[in-house]
Amino acid sequence: MAKAKTKEDANYKVIADNRRARYDYAIEEDIECGIVLMGSEVKSLRQGGSNIAESYVAVEDGELYLTNAYIAPYKQAITWGHLERRKRKLLASKREISKMWNATSRKGMTLVPLVMYFNHKGLVKVKVGIAKGKKAHDKRATEAKRDWGRQKQRLLRHGD
Repeated sequence: MAKAKTKEDANYKVIADNRRARYDYAIEEDIECGIVLMGSEVKSLRQGGSNIAESYVAVEDGELYLTNAYIAPYKQAITWGHLERRKRKLLASKREISKMWNATSRKGMTLVPLVMYFNHKGLVKVKVGIAKGKKAHDKRATEAKRDWGRQKQRLLRHGD
């Protein structure tokens, strides 16, 4: 039986998902960040035109920036619209930013945007993962593990 939508998650909606990130990177930790947007960008996101697959997060001068994320232009705001792939500031606490800076500069980790979504209050949030790049053999091991999980489910379901 499907779970009925509760009042608290009525506004929750995934805008863009970076599914490739979990394949290419081993995610150590993820942090939820706010994002500074223009009005036309929020309207465009409500219509569903965005992509974060080729984007990345960088720490510059003690601030977080989401670079190369695509947000489609909003047709009704052509005159005062926004640039589609501009740098957008991410909002996080100083402690979280310093943790990310330490991970990238000292440990050689990468900051990868995992998912962009509207939270239950209707605000746009970006989940940023502190990740380490996978080698080819790690990717093969993950794929083999996933395939074995599927095979096991198939055997349990059919009983063969």
